[in-house]
Amino acid sequence: MIFDRNENKEILVLLGGGVMATAIAKRIGAGKKILLGMPGPEKLEKDADELRHSGYDVVTKTVDATDKGSIEAFAAYASTLGKVKYFIDSAGASPNQASPEHIIQLDLIGTAWALDAFGPVMANGGAGLVISSQAGHMMPMSYETEQQLATAPSENLKELDIVKYTAMERSGNAYMVAKRCNHLRVRTAAATTWGDRGARINTISPGIIVTPLAYDEFHANGAGYQAMIDASPAKRVGTADEIAELGAFLLSDKASFITGTDILIDGGVIAAMNSGRFGLTSNR
Repeated sequence: MIFDRNENKEILVLLGGGVMATAIAKRIGAGKKILLGMPGPEKLEKDADELRHSGYDVVTKTVDATDKGSIEAFAAYASTLGKVKYFIDSAGASPNQASPEHIIQLDLIGTAWALDAFGPVMANGGAGLVISSQAGHMMPMSYETEQQLATAPSENLKELDIVKYTAMERSGNAYMVAKRCNHLRVRTAAATTWGDRGARINTISPGIIVTPLAYDEFHANGAGYQAMIDASPAKRVGTADEIAELGAFLLSDKASFITGTDILIDGGVIAAMNSGRFGLTSNR
């Protein structure tokens, strides 16, 4: 049965899938072709079927978000499908799921490569979104360090001192460095490769959002997450739907003057940290 006979659809790319990215896609994906890329075919088809069974037009391609060549091939394939209007990068691993090395390769290097690969294929007027984390606001960095993370060629990021030493001390450090780097690389891309194409790119930094994968973190560091919830002004966790509302707005024409920035959506956890009401104690 053919649900949609329209041709020349705009392309919405999802790199990494997941609950938050899927929730955004459901808000903006009607009448578009959604390209979903993930590393494992089983999870890839499961997530694709969830969208298809809700009436969306979905195509899939396996992609390894830790491999430059695989990401570039994914971007090239997206460009063959039509006008790449939207891009969402949600590929990542959390501190209790992976080693520092893997987090740096996926969350930091992989995201940098994705920004490099998709900038040249985005349509004029297109918009991208990297789903980062409140953790990107948790580690103070010098101006010089931030400039290095923002402007170093992607292939040289691993050679920076903050990556070689600080990030490799533990997975929590790697995660904070990677997520801050996401913010900085997006800021640079917005003003250069993406901006040159007439496309926008932003990050959002969710706080404690309940998803199936988040339970790995809760089980491993429940006391730490409870302390964050209790210290936050909101006094609660967030939902994927709340993230999706912000994501859909940033990808829409209503946000056409917003690019190169990060928006924190964390219920006030970072505000509590900055005011001294909460401090990190985790040894992850």
